[in-house]
Amino acid sequence: MRSTYRWSIVLAVLHITLCTGSVVAQRATTNHKVILRRDPTTASPPLEHLLEGARLALVDATPTGGFYHVKTEDDQVGWVFAKFVNVVTPPSPTPAESPSTVEGCDTSIASHVYHPSRLTVKQDCISVTGIIVDATAKQSKHPAEGVRHEKDGDTHGWLKVDPGNESLLNQGNISDEDGNLVFEIVCRFPVSQPDAQSACQGYTDHVVLPPVGSHVRITGRYVQDTFHAKWMEIHPVSSITVIP
Repeated sequence: MRSTYRWSIVLAVLHITLCTGSVVAQRATTNHKVILRRDPTTASPPLEHLLEGARLALVDATPTGGFYHVKTEDDQVGWVFAKFVNVVTPPSPTPAESPSTVEGCDTSIASHVYHPSRLTVKQDCISVTGIIVDATAKQSKHPAEGVRHEKDGDTHGWLKVDPGNESLLNQGNISDEDGNLVFEIVCRFPVSQPDAQSACQGYTDHVVLPPVGSHVRITGRYVQDTFHAKWMEIHPVSSITVIP
């Protein structure tokens, strides 16, 4: 019963964080080898053994029972001993820019992004043109829509940007995403990741996803993912329009 109550508190705090979308990502590193566990107790089964110096993001900045709730660079979410974690003081946030008046941009969708603190917002609203390419080409399974099905319910799609838009890409896009801009339509698929389910509650995705090969204009929030290879994304996508 006590464990259930603790989890209820953690999920409530995470839900608030997800809905605000304005929390500055708090980073941390391990100062010792440590076990990532499913629950905040030594009786919980291990999920991963982390080396000293492993980089983490705090899901909750306040320890629970001597454990931090964290997310690793390979997207594992769990709990580690707080004494083996050095929290990095985040820089002071810069004043938020006013949302753009880009046609078709819906900034309210951002409240349904899972773990938004992992994303650095570069521009609230942006439109970019290009061709949708198959993001599953190197995978064993190839969904007909050509996008990967993420555990948090989002798409992981690829846009080959039109000439003149190359500045929207960084080295992470080039090295890990075949030179494409990533786009994520949130809550597109069933959510299989338990701690991501609250982000999609009460929300139904209405974005139309054209087939692979379509020349499109994608509108949404332009961000950098601070995990993985730190590539650039349109996340969340507000709309996709087929253009000649």
